[in-house]
Amino acid sequence: MTRAFRSLIERQLAKAQAEGQLQGLEGEGKPLPDRSGEALADPAMAAGMRIMAQAGVVPEEFRLKAELDAARKDYAALTDPQARKAAMARIADLEMRCNMARDARKSFLR
Repeated sequence: MTRAFRSLIERQLAKAQAEGQLQGLEGEGKPLPDRSGEALADPAMAAGMRIMAQAGVVPEEFRLKAELDAARKDYAALTDPQARKAAMARIADLEMRCNMARDARKSFLR
């Protein structure tokens, strides 16, 4: 970060603090959340995921992954061959849709 940019940031923070804009913020006085798992992730991706999580938005890829996990669990409990065949078709469909959503996200970020 350049010295001029750092100076600009420090001036903006000092101005906001003087105007009281940094008082009463959500989480004030609490420790910062542990985000050590994001250390190796792309910072832009981590920030985007954090913003969506705070807004209560779940990306399609994650919703499909949860459905896939549930379908696999249901499949393991089935004994009827026809039911297992139908469950396996659902798992294959969910896997395909999950992979498509993941690939779409990755191509969007390129």
